[in-house]
Amino acid sequence: MSETIASRLSTLGHRLPEASAPAANYVSTVRAGNLLVVSGQISVRNGDVLMGTLGAGISVEEGRLAAKYAAISVLSQIAAATDGSLAAVRRVVRLGVFIASTPGFAEQSQAANGASDLFVEVFGEAGRHARAAVGVAALPAGATVEIDALVELEPAA
Repeated sequence: MSETIASRLSTLGHRLPEASAPAANYVSTVRAGNLLVVSGQISVRNGDVLMGTLGAGISVEEGRLAAKYAAISVLSQIAAATDGSLAAVRRVVRLGVFIASTPGFAEQSQAANGASDLFVEVFGEAGRHARAAVGVAALPAGATVEIDALVELEPAA
């Protein structure tokens, strides 16, 4: 039996939550050929949204943690779309990392590393990706971080 995303994440000390349902009129993932597009996933830990704004009471380190948990939510969507197979992921192509931050805050890339580091820990070299880290005024549910992803999968059988 091949290794799963959940088992790899477990070895890193994290639990893969059940993939969340879409919050509005969209789908969580779309597969187009070998590409999987993952809709934005917010930072949730143990069912609670990690909330707050960097530069207004939330530190870069707390932002890194929020980015890691948003990345775990992205991983749950990838697992749902691939029957959990780690081997189904050929490459993480791109992450879009949106970080609630004040106008003068300029360390979004440091906070976004919480997500990038996790993807490399889970997928190795296949987890290295292009990325945008963008500061925004607010995110759904008051979340600190939201991440969307583009992932290349093995060809469908």
